[in-house]
Amino acid sequence: MERGGQWVKDKSCDSFAPFGPFLATTDEIKDPHHLRLWLTVNGTTMQESNTSDLIFRIPFILSVVSQFMTLVPGDVISTGTPEGVGFGLKPPRYLKHGDLVEFGIEGLGTARQRAVTYEERFKTIA
Repeated sequence: MERGGQWVKDKSCDSFAPFGPFLATTDEIKDPHHLRLWLTVNGTTMQESNTSDLIFRIPFILSVVSQFMTLVPGDVISTGTPEGVGFGLKPPRYLKHGDLVEFGIEGLGTARQRAVTYEERFKTIA
């Protein structure tokens, strides 16, 4: 929210938006418009949705985005997030140092990240 503007700057800091350990190809996903998504923080479900809830279907998103930039195999288009973002809660809830975030997509697997403060992250590097 600092200095207003587009959300992309808030989601693009170093170590944000992790991907992997792989990207699935279209032949590995039966129906990309019907995949369950979830996210927990310290074991509490914060987000649970389905790709069927996307406002626009994938072919439409690709059509629009490709009018403004060249897309090549492996490119990732971030489309947003389901209901349950900490900022939107009343009162707002933000990640704290040590929080465990686990997230997954049906049929593709899960991942987990531990939240680390900026100070702690760079303390180990110095």
